[in-house]
Amino acid sequence: MELLTITSLNDINLSTLTWSDLVDFLSHQALDFGQRLLICIVIYIVGKKLIRFLNKALGKLMNSRKLDASVISFLNSLIDILLTVVLLITIINILGINNSSFIALFASFGVAMGMALSGTMQNFAGGVMILLFRPYKIGDYIQAQGQEGTVKSIQIFSTVLTTLDNRTIYVPNGGLSNNIIVNFNNQDTRRIEWTIGIEYGTDYDKAKSILQSILSSDKRIFNDPSPYIAMKALSESSVDLLIRAWATRSDYWDIYYDINEQIYKVFEINGINIPFPNVTVHLSDNSKSN
Repeated sequence: MELLTITSLNDINLSTLTWSDLVDFLSHQALDFGQRLLICIVIYIVGKKLIRFLNKALGKLMNSRKLDASVISFLNSLIDILLTVVLLITIINILGINNSSFIALFASFGVAMGMALSGTMQNFAGGVMILLFRPYKIGDYIQAQGQEGTVKSIQIFSTVLTTLDNRTIYVPNGGLSNNIIVNFNNQDTRRIEWTIGIEYGTDYDKAKSILQSILSSDKRIFNDPSPYIAMKALSESSVDLLIRAWATRSDYWDIYYDINEQIYKVFEINGINIPFPNVTVHLSDNSKSN
C-alpha cells in the first residue's frame, strides 16, 4: 500500500488514515520542529552576542560624544531590554507560533499585567525623572530610602549602589524620584561636627584652648571659615562642647576620626576627663517598724 504524505492536520482523512500515515505525520512534524528549535537556539546565542556587541559599540559612541555616564548606563539598560524583546519575537515567529494568537493572548492579560507592572512602570518613570533632573550621577555618594552608598549605575528600573563594605544594593527608581535624597558629592566642601563632653568642674577655657590647638595643627582643616567651638549643653553627666570645622569632601572621614583620636590623647595628657553617664542612688532608712 502506498503511504500518504501528510504535512498538516488538514491533510488527514480519517477514513483512509493508517498507522503508517500517522507515524509519517508525527516524524515529519518532529523533524520540522527539531530543525526550527535548532535554528532558534543558534539565533538566540548569536542574537545575545550581537546585543552585547551593539551595547558596547553604542557605549563607545556615547562616550565619544561625552554623554553623562548616568545617561549611558540608563540607555544601555533600555536598549538591552528592547533588543532582547525583538529577539524573542523573532524566535516565536521561527517556531511557527501565530503572531495574531500571541498578540490576542497578550492583550487578554493586558489589564492584569498592567496592574502587576504598575510599580515597574513607576520605577521606569522614576529613572527618566532622575536623568532629567539629575539629583545624582554615577560616582556620587548618596543616602536615600534608608540606604547609602556610591552610585555604580542607573538602570531603567533601579539604581545600583555600592556600600562602603562592598555590598551591592538595588534601589527602585520610583522611590528615589519621590523621596528625599541626600547627595554628599554635590559640594566640594563639608562641615565636620563633633560633640565632646567634659566633667563638671573642668576648666572650660583650658579645654577650649586645647581643642583650638588641635584643630589649628591639622592643615586639612580650613581657616576660612574658621573652626567654631561653643558650649552646647549642660547635660546630666557632662558639659558638652560643640566643635565645627570645614574641610574638603574627600578628607571628611579621615579628619573626623583623626581629631577624635587627638582629643582623647591630648585630654588625657592634660588631665581633662571625658565622663561617662552615672547615677547617684540615695538610700532611705526604712528600718523603723510601724
